[in-house]
Amino acid sequence: MNPWEKYTPELVTDLYELTMAAGYLKEGMSGEATFSLFVRDYPEYRSYFVSAGLEHLLEIIPEFRFDKDSLQYIASLGKFSPEFLDYLRNFRFTGTIRAIPEGRIFFAQEPLLEITGPVIEAQVVETLVLNVMQTETMFASKAARITHAARGKGLIDFGMRRAHGVDASLMAARASFITGFLGTSNLLAGKIYGIPVFGTMAHSYVTSFECELDAFLAFARTFPEATVLLIDTYDTIAGAIKAVEAAKVLAADGKRLLGVRLDSGDMAGLSRQVRKILDQAGFPDIKIMASGNLDEFAIEGLETEGAAIDTYAAGTRLCVSADAPYLDIAYKLVEYEGRPILKLSSGKKTWVGKKQVYRFYGDGKMDHDKLCLLDGDNTEGEPLLETAMIAGKPVRKPESLKTIRSRFRSEVKKMPEPLLDIMARDKYRVEISKILQELDDRISHERRREEVESALEQYNRHQ
Repeated sequence: MNPWEKYTPELVTDLYELTMAAGYLKEGMSGEATFSLFVRDYPEYRSYFVSAGLEHLLEIIPEFRFDKDSLQYIASLGKFSPEFLDYLRNFRFTGTIRAIPEGRIFFAQEPLLEITGPVIEAQVVETLVLNVMQTETMFASKAARITHAARGKGLIDFGMRRAHGVDASLMAARASFITGFLGTSNLLAGKIYGIPVFGTMAHSYVTSFECELDAFLAFARTFPEATVLLIDTYDTIAGAIKAVEAAKVLAADGKRLLGVRLDSGDMAGLSRQVRKILDQAGFPDIKIMASGNLDEFAIEGLETEGAAIDTYAAGTRLCVSADAPYLDIAYKLVEYEGRPILKLSSGKKTWVGKKQVYRFYGDGKMDHDKLCLLDGDNTEGEPLLETAMIAGKPVRKPESLKTIRSRFRSEVKKMPEPLLDIMARDKYRVEISKILQELDDRISHERRREEVESALEQYNRHQ
């Protein structure tokens, strides 16, 4: 089950995908095309990306059909011919997808995915591919940074209530679990993906009682096996002292208070004071959780200050990827009927042809990658893109979150430490193969010359 199940996938698209498709059909253009999906550059302080979204895409694309209702809507626009509507009625994606598996780390200018198939088919799925891969990769890349900043401490996703829609909250919960979070507060994500769910209480629960201690004791009576108390509603230190009283009541009944949560204030200083209160009262096993506008920057600061926090809950800033709410991702035509194609727009250049990325290691760490043509180029190193779909059908069973999570854990161990820094300035080396560079230079030169000559011809014709 995936967050797009309630949508009609063929209408998760932009109008211009269909207008181009209609143009291709009218001109009899049905040749094989390859489109490449890649991130052009890094957001500030970013130095890597984490692949995510492929499994959802492989589930959605085989169901890409134009049903009766969709065709009626498209016809109602008054833009398309009966011939084109007939084409859509029988539309099936029959192409090939090669992609970097979920949980792997990749870098700017490297194809995250390449689609090859009849040009109309590969064009029509563009918006869907961009939406799925961009959003989930964005969340996974943000969550990976938070995981690194936490330095092995526990992490929980608390962001559903402020995510940009239910779908985004599901994607963020899944992506954060891939990168090492313990789980989520999101019950729907828990049900769909089998992710562990966590939750404590809100300030409204505490304030609904006459006094804070009454609230703590009531909650402990309701959940004696899993009590975590929110202690900053009125005064954090006073709340910690009352939490000790609740812990004593639980202990007398053979139970234990699992933890306390801080949600405001000087969390580094308060956490150390609370830790001291708990320890001196004989409860060193009670854990301290922190929440409230936390992301990699805030967590890094708390860890640097020596905060006595065992678990961090990341919410809003994770689920909107606050510092980088989008990736500069592009889906570009790179080959048509065997002809290498590129774009020369300023700041938006593309690399020609079907490609593969090879990774090289030194002393067990990533050393550099090389971007090559798929055929007749470099064969050394570890190839990153794998064939995931042939003739419109996945070539393997869906991967489990456990498998993807394990892959990410293995990947991050191979990352050079400077690239993991949340304020990273260093950039990973991605080389361009000599064969690709020479082909790209030749096609660029030829294309510029042809366009200039064509423009001059048109100019002279009208003089």
